[in-house]
Amino acid sequence: MKWSLSPARITGALVLAAWGALFWFLLLTGRTNLYRSTRTSWVVPVGAVLLTLGALGRLAAARVGSPQPLRAREAWIMGLMVLPVVVLLALPPATLGQFSASKKTSFSSRPFLTQYGQFNSTGPITLLNVAAAQTNDVAGRALAKRAGTNVDFIGIVTRYDDTPADEFLLTRYVITCCVADATVAQVRVVNVVPGRFSADEWVEVRGPIYPIGREIIVDASSIQQVAQPDKPYVTP
Repeated sequence: MKWSLSPARITGALVLAAWGALFWFLLLTGRTNLYRSTRTSWVVPVGAVLLTLGALGRLAAARVGSPQPLRAREAWIMGLMVLPVVVLLALPPATLGQFSASKKTSFSSRPFLTQYGQFNSTGPITLLNVAAAQTNDVAGRALAKRAGTNVDFIGIVTRYDDTPADEFLLTRYVITCCVADATVAQVRVVNVVPGRFSADEWVEVRGPIYPIGREIIVDASSIQQVAQPDKPYVTP
């Protein structure tokens, strides 16, 4: 029997190899944290290995006795499967910014209320504590008891058309699985030097915190520009 290579299997191997290459790229360049939360980052190395093995296995099985031609419909489907790989590799690395903030919902504390909504009276206050207080009455009362406590938050500067010149919203995205489920945690920062900080700039804000209902205000005692953190998103 005369053996020859199957175009369909070769193409399938190439699709798997393309996705495997993307996962290896994310892993080796440290870009995993731009797309996955810390709790699901294991998907990238595991996916890279499995996809690579799948591509090799598909290639090993490419020799067949009677190969079938690659139909146009199958070619289009496989091309569409590779398209996201091309897009992700072509785009520059970037995190969610101000544009996305207004389109995302507030962080829901319900699944994490025990951990973030009932913080003690002496420990540090985090943005997850704040986000829980903005969406849950129990957490809100707990944070109200800490009014005047100094905090240290890192996030991006967010401004809207009606934002006063001496204020901005400090925004940090919260992801449980990946950027597709991102929600926002925000505090209103006052006592800002007008014109000093631009939208999407990463800053560190220190100062006392004052909950006023569901609005959380930080009276900044210091604000300084910082580099984007290695893990730009917060994982509850």
